Amino acid sequence: MIGLAFAMSAPAGGAAGQAGGGMAAFQQIIPLVFMFAIFYFLLIRPQQKKAKEHKALLDAMKKGDNVITAGGVHGKVTAVDDTQNLVTLEIANNVNIKITKSYIAAIKKD
Repeated sequence: MIGLAFAMSAPAGGAAGQAGGGMAAFQQIIPLVFMFAIFYFLLIRPQQKKAKEHKALLDAMKKGDNVITAGGVHGKVTAVDDTQNLVTLEIANNVNIKITKSYIAAIKKD
């Protein structure tokens, strides 16, 4: 019985069956390419754009800017050390903290 099922599922013609199989394989790849394109335009590309904007924000940061950290701390930049990627923030009078430069989330517009 099982042998009969395999015999019935075999392609009828030699060359005609192979040409149809190649077309079927191509038709199976099309949805995968379409899904990758959707993921690229909806997920990957916006994330790369946001990362590029954040890098530009960090490069433009200078002494005297009011910033917000990723943890929500508001402060004024008193020093930027590009060699160690550190930023010194004044969060209160005579209270300075050092944080990693990449943890700056935004520069406040006054």
